[in-house]
Amino acid sequence: MEIFLNDCSLHEQFPDIPSFRAAIVRLMGMREIARRFGGEIHCHRTFVGRKPIRNTPLSKVLNRFTRDQERAVMSWITRGGPFWDDHRQHDSGDWLECRGEIVTDSAVGEAAYRNLHGAECGLVSVTPSDWKYSPIDVVWRQSDDELDDRTVRVLNWWNADALKVVFQKTAKPIRSWRELRRVSIDRFAALEFSDDCFEPLCSTPFAVGAASRFLELLAILDQLAGAHDEKGVRMEEGHKIHHTHFTGDRAKFSDSSDTEKRKFKSKMTFRHPRDPAATLFCTWHGKLRSGSLRLRLHFSWPVQDGDPVYVVYAGPKITKR
Repeated sequence: MEIFLNDCSLHEQFPDIPSFRAAIVRLMGMREIARRFGGEIHCHRTFVGRKPIRNTPLSKVLNRFTRDQERAVMSWITRGGPFWDDHRQHDSGDWLECRGEIVTDSAVGEAAYRNLHGAECGLVSVTPSDWKYSPIDVVWRQSDDELDDRTVRVLNWWNADALKVVFQKTAKPIRSWRELRRVSIDRFAALEFSDDCFEPLCSTPFAVGAASRFLELLAILDQLAGAHDEKGVRMEEGHKIHHTHFTGDRAKFSDSSDTEKRKFKSKMTFRHPRDPAATLFCTWHGKLRSGSLRLRLHFSWPVQDGDPVYVVYAGPKITKR
């Protein structure tokens, strides 16, 4: 299912900056959920011109946010996208109506048009707004006499928990380590995988639960890698992810001990995915169990300016004593 950001849900309804900032946090949380399951929230290139506060466009309001918050939102809605208008299907001449209002040229209209033509398409709305309900009924009027009108219901979400349930229900289970490799490469844009990254798993029996936990670790790593600016500096969102999953006794990720780094240096040294003549010493790893097996996910760290995070090993624990 494709998910579009409902531009109509930004309609000058916010009284001040703090209330809108809370709404943006909720919106970015929904985007994180979509990306975790390999999806995205598509926006329109003109969304930046919408007005969350009376007479004040979004671009100007974001200037009052922290630098990290502003950068994260602007990189999505002005540069990163994806933008549904790049592959727009309905025409400006189509009459699409919702609650007596024309929604042609909007995400509501585009989602409705695509659903009417066999695609699965839903909406994510800013909250609070006039669009806090689901489904949204949209009428495609094809003639003045209303005989050829077609009505479609478009699903709409405005909180991360509800959206997460949808993705959990529709996500297809992984059935082999080879499929885990394919899904991982397709799903996590901020990560780059070495060609032989998943080969060590071939020596272990496939387990659906372990594959799911690998995807959970990769999703967290992908989010953290994406929460750095162009110079490799961690943004506010990245600090939160790092504190939650990379620190403390129960952290999902950790660095190897100094003893392990000395004793297993050769085993934790991997060929560079882009340069066969170079190597990477990857001591940071994600941790999971599958029955009696202790499995690990090794990757390059910290984030380097201009480089992705390289994932170089998924398999049994390397530093076995």
